[in-house]
Amino acid sequence: MPDLVAVLSEPNRRRLLELLSLGEQTVSQLAANFGVTRSAVSQHLGVLSNAGLVRARQDGRFRYYRLDPAGMAALRGALEAFWTHELGQLVIAATPARRDDVTAEKSVLVPLDPDATFALLTEPERLRRWQAVTARIELRAGGEYRWTIVPGHNASGTITELERGKRLVFTFGWEDSNDLPPGASTVTITLEPAEGGTRVHLVHSGLTPEQATGHLEGWTHYLERLVAAADKGDAGLDEWVTGEPSDPLSAAEASLAICQLVLRGLRAEQGEDQTPCAKFTVDDLVAHLVASIASLGSAAGATRADTEGTTEGTTAETRVADAAQATLEAWRKRGLDGAVALGQFELPASRAVDILLLELLVHAWDFAKATGQEIRVDESLSAYVLERARGLIVPEMRGGDRFAAERPVGPQADNLARLVAYTGREH
Repeated sequence: MPDLVAVLSEPNRRRLLELLSLGEQTVSQLAANFGVTRSAVSQHLGVLSNAGLVRARQDGRFRYYRLDPAGMAALRGALEAFWTHELGQLVIAATPARRDDVTAEKSVLVPLDPDATFALLTEPERLRRWQAVTARIELRAGGEYRWTIVPGHNASGTITELERGKRLVFTFGWEDSNDLPPGASTVTITLEPAEGGTRVHLVHSGLTPEQATGHLEGWTHYLERLVAAADKGDAGLDEWVTGEPSDPLSAAEASLAICQLVLRGLRAEQGEDQTPCAKFTVDDLVAHLVASIASLGSAAGATRADTEGTTEGTTAETRVADAAQATLEAWRKRGLDGAVALGQFELPASRAVDILLLELLVHAWDFAKATGQEIRVDESLSAYVLERARGLIVPEMRGGDRFAAERPVGPQADNLARLVAYTGREH
């Protein structure tokens, strides 16, 4: 049974329960009361749902949340049983402290040797299997890194110490944070051989009490995924990545995570398999997607060298991931205001990003369909992409080699089926 009081110690979750006491609401309605993104609100709702405190129901393309009476009764019992200790700890946590007073610490046993474990912690292709949507890292003392951990939230900093297979120290902060900006805290990871693998010990220092609580929850989540990736080769789609996007760039990042997972499932012999796009084999579609991402990155100021990547000896997932990382970083720097040139045409910047997120999610479905893989997409994300697609694909674009006529779908079709049908594909 989850520690309900610990779940409630996060202030945004307490506020969500207060709002839901007024009646059921959508993520968008709830997010209007916060200064954080809808993606962050969705993550908090996921924690509350997993703890049994809220329930969700789907109505068309909207998801409504409400309090769970049984879960709230259990919470009341937990508060009555532990109020002396737990509320005392909340008072302590609310007391102002120097930033360097508090650390978050976590250890896990990884079932790999130290060198292989170090690779999982530092190499972009492996980081994408358990922690990051995109990852850029200069693996040297003084080198910089930038990771998109969840859509809309990018961590960056500098590597200060590096001893391969033994120790990694780097500064840490969030690009969208005034409270913990890049360089404001330090993460120290030590690796020691142990029976059954490698003991990984992480210490995140330079935090306030509230930050330590939130980051310990985050590191616990990701280190569990690190162990899963070491055991299975891939931790799978991160539940924190999915959910209702806050903006087109966040939707593109979430769509990229799904596309990369499908691409990691491709086998070399499937390159000549036919995709739902009649003119493309799997290999052809990979090349098309990389070129499209590169073109959209160039519109935001990324150079072709940054976005095209190499093809010799690289997997399809790495080619797409490298191009998308550079493109998304360029768009994060540029923003969505104004217009951009795309080929011979000029269009609103937000429309160019709409093309990017549509390419990533729909082609992820194409790859999955062509190679017999299962693809799982949150209803909120596919509904968001479908809404953007309806504004992007106009009737004049139907026919020829762009988009076929919209396909009919049944009343029970999910939003992903509606999306691919809208692009003219047979689900």
